[in-house]
Amino acid sequence: MSEVTALLLDLFVIFVAAKLAAELFERIRQPPVIGELLAGMLIGPYALGLIGTPDEGLVRAFHGDAAAAQEAVDLVYHLVAELGVVVLLFFVGLETRVADILKVGRRAGAVAVLGVVVPFVLGFMLMGPVLGRSQLEATFVGAALVATSVGITARVLRDLGVIASKESRIILGAAVLDDILAMIVLAIVAGLATAGTVRLLDVATIALQAVLFTAFVAFVGTGAMRRYGLHLDRLKMDGAPFAVALAAMLGLAALAGMIGLAAIIGAFLAGMVFAEAREHFELEQQALPIYRFLVPFFFVITGSQVDWRLFIAPGLITLALSVTLLALLTKIIGCGLGMLGAPWRNVAIVGIGMAPRGEVGLIVASLGLSLGAIPQDLFNVVVVMSILTTLSVPPALRLLYAGQPETALSPEDLADQAGRLPDM
Repeated sequence: MSEVTALLLDLFVIFVAAKLAAELFERIRQPPVIGELLAGMLIGPYALGLIGTPDEGLVRAFHGDAAAAQEAVDLVYHLVAELGVVVLLFFVGLETRVADILKVGRRAGAVAVLGVVVPFVLGFMLMGPVLGRSQLEATFVGAALVATSVGITARVLRDLGVIASKESRIILGAAVLDDILAMIVLAIVAGLATAGTVRLLDVATIALQAVLFTAFVAFVGTGAMRRYGLHLDRLKMDGAPFAVALAAMLGLAALAGMIGLAAIIGAFLAGMVFAEAREHFELEQQALPIYRFLVPFFFVITGSQVDWRLFIAPGLITLALSVTLLALLTKIIGCGLGMLGAPWRNVAIVGIGMAPRGEVGLIVASLGLSLGAIPQDLFNVVVVMSILTTLSVPPALRLLYAGQPETALSPEDLADQAGRLPDM
């Protein structure tokens, strides 16, 4: 069996496992995303081993270098998973307009800032003054608590049919700002780990690039789309507007990654730009099959990266559960402070919606371990915290939305969308 065939077989196993898990969890009235994450843990290299390890053919293709073959498999998985989450946030962006985000801009800003400051400060205090860890270790754990995996929450909100709700708009707006703030925090702690000092000019440059990129795409891009539209009727190729939308999605995702932001932020902004297009509804329908195909790969592959044995490691679980509880509470408290004055259910939805650390927490943990900033035991703690916060959020959101009607569009929204329908 050739190396390409082996990888195709892995993708087949991942996709089938995702769909079977989603079917099962729908039947027991639980979020499908939980089933996909657990399916990844089950079929991954730390359990059944159905995916995640190179076969003999792939090892031979790398001249017997098993480590290089493993890196190749990991790279393919990472690319497919990244495509899945990029498509997810692009699709969510198609259902979100800049005007909707601006309506909750003040709330989203407060949620983002407090949702970063409170977890970082309390996480640092737990690791440093309380548990006596080094300042660098405490700083990295605080940075891991800052992270938010908006892909998890976005998927759940869309599955629940509430992506247009006010709480969802606050979460999405806060997530963009949260990513910028988290990137700044990570740049600072990485500088402390490598050089022992932080160059403020470098941090300021990174922050300025991120802010300018986000503002330019969000305001200039959407403004140009509203004013000029796509005007691609003259192109001869089939599906020209959709092809341009996909190119923008990939291009902005790559550009966001180049300046240090998460690629999903670029994809989300691309979706918001095309949400203003006259062909908006057509684009959404064309993107739906790609969404259904690629998005499950992200969650199954993320689950496959988790070593379940960490959950039963002696001496680890107590600290891991403590950090997990702190991770949940600090997001709920911090983001809740940004929602002061709102009904308790709205406060809880936003706080819990910002709580999953997911793959972002895994990335921060891996960076800290590779830089020698945290030892193996703290790496394991952050991994457990990341997966537990991810698993706990979807059922909590479903419970909070139980009995609530799906968000209906306002008459103003309906009139506006009627004005953007394609010409017949």
